[in-house]
Amino acid sequence: MLGKNKEKPTEERPVAPQVDMSRIPAHIAIIMDGNGRWATSRGLPRTMGHREGAQKFREIASFCQEIGVKVLTVYAFSTENWKRPAEEVSAIFQLFQEYLREAKEELQTRNIRIRVLGDLTPFKGELRSLIDEVQSMNPSPNALVANIAVNYGGRDELVTAANAAFAEKGAPLTQEDVERHLYTAGQPDPDLIIRTSGEFRISGFLLWQCAYSELYFSELLWPDFTPEELLRAIASYQGRNRRFGGIK
Repeated sequence: MLGKNKEKPTEERPVAPQVDMSRIPAHIAIIMDGNGRWATSRGLPRTMGHREGAQKFREIASFCQEIGVKVLTVYAFSTENWKRPAEEVSAIFQLFQEYLREAKEELQTRNIRIRVLGDLTPFKGELRSLIDEVQSMNPSPNALVANIAVNYGGRDELVTAANAAFAEKGAPLTQEDVERHLYTAGQPDPDLIIRTSGEFRISGFLLWQCAYSELYFSELLWPDFTPEELLRAIASYQGRNRRFGGIK
């Protein structure tokens, strides 16, 4: 029988790996997978998983800003995700709208620039107005760029960029012509792409930009992802020899 004054054992936090803070990847991209499974495993509606995942994005974006990441791109909603139940899709966009409302206030004091990547034509009314307003906000030049990929498909992006480049120049096109019309034009390609939930695929995410990205796959569901796990991914990245097709 436990005595009244006996303390409960404290839960051990995972030890963060040692990383070289002078070699933090400039651009980290994350496929935020596992929100629905996280909720289902707890007997909760899938929509609760998306709400928890949205809060996790805020946490990880803040941590990226702290450690010196320049660009963070997250895969929030793909062109294929429209196939999900209407209730779930509606909940996702309600959360997105809530985030943009909060961002309007927070971005006045936080040095973060929001960019929304994807085909924005389906978005109307307040949601589209919020997207345009938040993207027009202009923090300092050294702000963390937070790209949120919504209604995004890698193949669609390439077709859109190629058509725009052809309309501008005609054939033949160069890589530079296409890159000028990508959603990420002017940004560095991702150094590190992380996918959560134990899946080993990129699901059409940044197909052009990922050509030489290092990949890291985490078993954690996105709502369980932590700054410590991000540091593990960065430590793994720092231990690799990036040759870009050459020899070192």
